[in-house]
Amino acid sequence: MNIHIIADSACDLPVSFLNDQGVSFIPLRVHLGEKDYEDQLTIKPKEVYDYMRAGNVAKTSQASPETITNQFEKLAKDNQPALYIAFSSELSGTYQTAVMVQQQLLEKYPNWKLQIIDSKCASLGYGLAVRYTIQLAKQGLDLEQMANAVKEYCSHMEHIFTVDRLEYLARGGRISKTSAFVGGLLNIKPLLHVEEGKLIPLEKIRGKKKLYRRILELMEERGDGLSEQTIAISHGDDEEAALELKQLIEETFHPKEIIIHTIGAVIGAHSGPGTLAVFFLNKHIQEASWKS
Repeated sequence: MNIHIIADSACDLPVSFLNDQGVSFIPLRVHLGEKDYEDQLTIKPKEVYDYMRAGNVAKTSQASPETITNQFEKLAKDNQPALYIAFSSELSGTYQTAVMVQQQLLEKYPNWKLQIIDSKCASLGYGLAVRYTIQLAKQGLDLEQMANAVKEYCSHMEHIFTVDRLEYLARGGRISKTSAFVGGLLNIKPLLHVEEGKLIPLEKIRGKKKLYRRILELMEERGDGLSEQTIAISHGDDEEAALELKQLIEETFHPKEIIIHTIGAVIGAHSGPGTLAVFFLNKHIQEASWKS
């Protein structure tokens, strides 16, 4: 691989997969009480979900400048061209910190080539972009070509998701406390999506069957070439719901592949247990043959 790929833990792909593909990994941080953890390295998502179910508030923070510097400088010393696909800048300060670190390192290593992309994606929407980047790297594209292709891919990624309790998003400042109160009072399930990297409420649905039906309708309305796509489903410690949705998607759209992973500790600390999300493209982009 001529271009080295860097991702962070908000992509919600297994660390084992990233290691196998030679992708460098930057962990964001989770705080439970007085204890600090590195997402996907020193804490598992279920620990966070159980902590929240017990009525506790989990907190998160971006990757530290030191962590990013250590990752970047290893590559800069070897003058290894690299591409960092970052978690949405609207949801984390990690992208801005990475740009700051890049500028500092370029003073010391002026010939080093690094492209940093604000994916404006989260969870497996971001994870699909990382998988796509791996495919591009195996095709031998140069750094600029890869960066342009990944930006295009990310710009067409749809995120449709629902949360079990709106109060989790309110605690993290992702939605207003008033919205959370009304949602809990009426016992409704909200549908949200991501627009320009921000979480945007879409509509409110009552009942699981109606919720699933509406998700399929939105996929039909927004998706393009779904039968040729890899579609992703992520969940907040609710694999049963993810498998139910997977079956409905398979029966309706017959996609090339569906991948399912748990929402990681950092995103899960805000979305909470019971979250269910689906990710797909609104413009068909030809994928290379997958090579593991």
